[in-house]
Amino acid sequence: MITVGVPGGSPAASKRAARDVSAYDGLGTWVSIYGAKAYAQPTAVAAAIAARGVKTVFVETGNFSQATDIVQPEQLGAFVDALHVVGVKAVAWYLPGLVHPAVDLQRALAAVRFTTTGGGRFDGFALDIESAAVKRVALRTRRVLALSQQLRAAVGPDYALGAITPSARGMDIVKTYWPGFPFADLAKIYDVFLPMDYWSFSVSGPDATYGYVARSVAILRAQVGNPDVVIHLVGGTTGKTKAVDDQAFAQLVADDGHIAGWSLFDYFATKPAEWRVLQTIGATP
Repeated sequence: MITVGVPGGSPAASKRAARDVSAYDGLGTWVSIYGAKAYAQPTAVAAAIAARGVKTVFVETGNFSQATDIVQPEQLGAFVDALHVVGVKAVAWYLPGLVHPAVDLQRALAAVRFTTTGGGRFDGFALDIESAAVKRVALRTRRVLALSQQLRAAVGPDYALGAITPSARGMDIVKTYWPGFPFADLAKIYDVFLPMDYWSFSVSGPDATYGYVARSVAILRAQVGNPDVVIHLVGGTTGKTKAVDDQAFAQLVADDGHIAGWSLFDYFATKPAEWRVLQTIGATP
């Protein structure tokens, strides 16, 4: 079992160090609420995912624009159970809009507490922090921090939480999107960062891809103030990347040596050649 290590000798730091973040390790993939095939053919899709060597699937349970807390709960449960049968972990994720924070908290906790008809549970939860529906940046930041603090209080001190964040390099390029993104404050609440380093939105070519992702990781670590912060690196997006760029992403993960996990978004768009590249990345410390 891999646990979070945090400098400092306070009781809070010791408690945090005991949280199990192994669900974020190694090769992962992503399924959104729009990945209908996962719900229509859960057993077949789970088996295919396992055959790729995937350790964890990040499964969207809903987002702020939906009418319900959990989208298609019965089908979702069947998919989660099917993943567990083949030895693959499932981490829930939810996208808050921050326009109605109480609803966002309710829906995030619905994902955390979700139970399948067979009694299965998710192996973790990550909040997808990216919506700019709240236009005032200062208000958006206050709300995401308040939501995160309430989420931590509700799940308790032993539960490992992930923060899915925009690319630090992307925000460096588009400075008006979320200036002053609160990486350091989020690091006090969340155990793992999952930066969406979608280089395909900004650059092309292996050198540019490598540099983009490396710079993003460096900014994140500097903002958090901890070079050992746990990172599951999300690249892509698939369908818009080239093989040589995927190889550069894989090389960066291998060269860094301290990336806990890696994935491309999303499963259904990931091509066979991309899977072969991802599978070349060995286990990292």
